[in-house]
Amino acid sequence: MKTKVLMVCLGNICRSPLAEGILKSKVDQSQVFVDSAGTGDYHIDDSPDPRSIAIAKKNNLDITYQRGRQFQAEDFDKFDRIYVMDNQNFKDVISLARNDDDRAKVQLILDEIFPAENVDVPDPYFGGEHGFENVYQMLDEACEKIANQLKEENKA
Repeated sequence: MKTKVLMVCLGNICRSPLAEGILKSKVDQSQVFVDSAGTGDYHIDDSPDPRSIAIAKKNNLDITYQRGRQFQAEDFDKFDRIYVMDNQNFKDVISLARNDDDRAKVQLILDEIFPAENVDVPDPYFGGEHGFENVYQMLDEACEKIANQLKEENKA
């Protein structure tokens, strides 16, 4: 059975599309399904931000096919792991949780590299070009750890 992973940010055009693309590049997609969503409804059906597309392309990833969508409570049924980009996304997703099982699926993505420190992936939308590079590096490191965990789980 495929493990299903959802990446969540605010608008689903900057951070979560990058996280989706990065993790997809690091896993066996026959064993792991990766998607992304936003807590807000600002960018439904929009392409990722051109700066996210550019930083992905610079790192040999194509995320141009992705389209923004809004997180729904039903996503708790569809996904095994839900990684959020910041503490506000965490609160927004948890507010839709129906039970402890739903809540247990949600964690901050940077907890993978900064355990229990509640570190946010900064929103690069207003941060200029270097903001996207910094976000890419953080997500790449976190996704490497996630990919390694998923490989171990799929061996078992």
